[in-house]
Amino acid sequence: MTAKIFNANDILSGRVVYLAADGNWSERIGDAAIVQSAEDEARLQAIADAAFAARRVVDVYAIEIAIEDGQTRPLIYRERIRAEGPSIRLDLGKQSANS
Repeated sequence: MTAKIFNANDILSGRVVYLAADGNWSERIGDAAIVQSAEDEARLQAIADAAFAARRVVDVYAIEIAIEDGQTRPLIYRERIRAEGPSIRLDLGKQSANS
């Protein structure tokens, strides 16, 4: 199944964050609210735009994802790196937590 989620960068830390269903931003991609309809997308875009206007996040945009074995996985490789960390040293970055 393919869908969309919203991501951005936290204004204070610079870290990649994902818009959660409760309207907060999380560093965990698994917490992201999944767009289920055009109404969902408009509602989540409005929340994201308000966070941008309040200078909580920058570079807000939606990305396409797939749900594979219950895991949220970006379809674009660049977004996978942003979600998981460097692709060379698996002992560093977010992917080291999965080891």
